Amino acid sequence: MPGQIVQKAVSVSVAVPIGIAAFLRDIVFPPSCAHCHCRTGRHGGLCPRCWSSMRFIERPFCEVLGTPFGHDPGPGMLSAEAIANPPVFDRLRSVAIHEGIARDLVHDLKYRDRTDLAPMMAGWMARAGGEALSDCDAVVCVPLHRTRLFSRKFNQSAELGRHVARLSGKPFLPLALVRNKKTAQQVGLTANARAINVRGAFGVPEAMSPQVFGRRIVLIDDVFTTGATVSAATRALKRAGAREVTVLTFARAFSGPI
Repeated sequence: MPGQIVQKAVSVSVAVPIGIAAFLRDIVFPPSCAHCHCRTGRHGGLCPRCWSSMRFIERPFCEVLGTPFGHDPGPGMLSAEAIANPPVFDRLRSVAIHEGIARDLVHDLKYRDRTDLAPMMAGWMARAGGEALSDCDAVVCVPLHRTRLFSRKFNQSAELGRHVARLSGKPFLPLALVRNKKTAQQVGLTANARAINVRGAFGVPEAMSPQVFGRRIVLIDDVFTTGATVSAATRALKRAGAREVTVLTFARAFSGPI
């Protein structure tokens, strides 16, 4: 009985400061929309107006490329693109179409040091890639070259990957992939130029090979444009013996109307 009384007393004494800290935080930093910054009911979310303008990618979609279908063709259907040009990765899943607010969130995280957005964005990614994450052995991120990491101070894909791994309960292997050569920025390049730019850019260090060989990997990046970067990264993982690679991004760009 005395032990139970002490235990209850300790629980109460710990809970009160946490509640006070949260209360004071909300006074100093009131909950606001992660995009437009209007007042909201909780931290780490969007207001109803911003939420309603997000174009989330939902089923029905191509089982390989995740491209939305205009109608439901039935389970297991593939898009014409996936049939004509099968990707090197096994499947692609993305949260939203890369436009409007989704594009702004990607840019804020990547170029404006809004690392506070990573947990929210990763939460949506964990939902979009739920099936692949439940079956995978590890989460890996697309790496930056060390010189770019030094100038940018953080890797946005690693930030997303860390939170996705935490939410899914899977091991996060940030060093499983390295970028062996410094490449030009992909922005503004054609699809063919992007592929040439990242050809042979990635590798799996010998020390990390046992963590990759025979494993199902979920590869994290912020946005899928032409697929050149994640395809080059997938080739490196599969050369190291990865059994399966699922690409999971926050946003997906499309060249035509969707």
